[in-house]
Amino acid sequence: MKLKDFLKDHIYVFIISIITYFLILLILLALKIKAEFIVVISIIFFVNVILIFMIDYFRKRNFYNDLLRNINALDKSYLVLETIKKPEFYEGKLTTKGMYEINKSFIEEVNDIKGQVQDFKEYIEMWIHEVKIPLSSLSLKYSHDKNIMSELKRLEDYVENVLYYVRAENAEKDYLIKETDLDKVIKNVGLKNMDDLLLNNIEFKYTKTGIKILTDAKWLEFILNQIINNSIKYKRDIKNAYILIKTIETEDKITLTIKDNGMGIKKADLKSVFDKSFTGTNGHLKAKSTGMGLYIAKNLCDKLGHKITIKSKENEYTIVSISFGKNNFYQVLN
Repeated sequence: MKLKDFLKDHIYVFIISIITYFLILLILLALKIKAEFIVVISIIFFVNVILIFMIDYFRKRNFYNDLLRNINALDKSYLVLETIKKPEFYEGKLTTKGMYEINKSFIEEVNDIKGQVQDFKEYIEMWIHEVKIPLSSLSLKYSHDKNIMSELKRLEDYVENVLYYVRAENAEKDYLIKETDLDKVIKNVGLKNMDDLLLNNIEFKYTKTGIKILTDAKWLEFILNQIINNSIKYKRDIKNAYILIKTIETEDKITLTIKDNGMGIKKADLKSVFDKSFTGTNGHLKAKSTGMGLYIAKNLCDKLGHKITIKSKENEYTIVSISFGKNNFYQVLN
């Protein structure tokens, strides 16, 4: 709270005080009071007015400055009432009481919404598990038809995306970080996409390394599946289409790279590929895309403590890199 703002807010009190002073002055002059007494009375009057203003200002300044400072410092500003001292002046008490009631109402409303969202998430998860049953039946029934199987796989991928998106917010409750065989994870992803790879004449290149990393195998498979799906979806019509997976191990980390020679990504789109619902130029030209796959993958990598980056050159290549940190403490214990 600035002094000029405080004075501006109390301008009417100041004007009334001046008017009152002149009325008193006129009365004193009319009563023919000596000038010395008038000067003393004037000094007492103005000292009194100034003291009242200053005491009121400093009391309020400390409270409101603390309030604003703490609001700006807190991530959850609605908790500000827990960080400030109870004011001694009446306006401050009214302010804190009003804020408390608003805060209480806000928290109740948020908790109610959270409950509704949680109920909806639980329903979606239940629905996804139920819908997987007929999808599995259809896959068995039409296993001989590659086109139908390809469409069924797309549908399964979309359903899986919804499941992982619903769980991503509280992913830490659903994953277990442990030593994982990277070769096995990549093999599972390759087998899952084998039909689409064959149908699109894409060579899947990977050499076993025997490297083990600290991650959650289920979540990592989902992340890699999103990347492989994009490589298949945005392939170029060339004879030697491929997806090349390499693993590079250094002293402090292990980096997994997935490279394809597909359509690539425009330079202008690269900075936004991990944004929610971003489809980019390729998403409009080549295939219908939700723009959610890489967004979820990035979100999960962040929660797992992995770093994911993308480099690309249009009509030449795309390289997705995922870095896994090493944990020497974990290795010693095991």
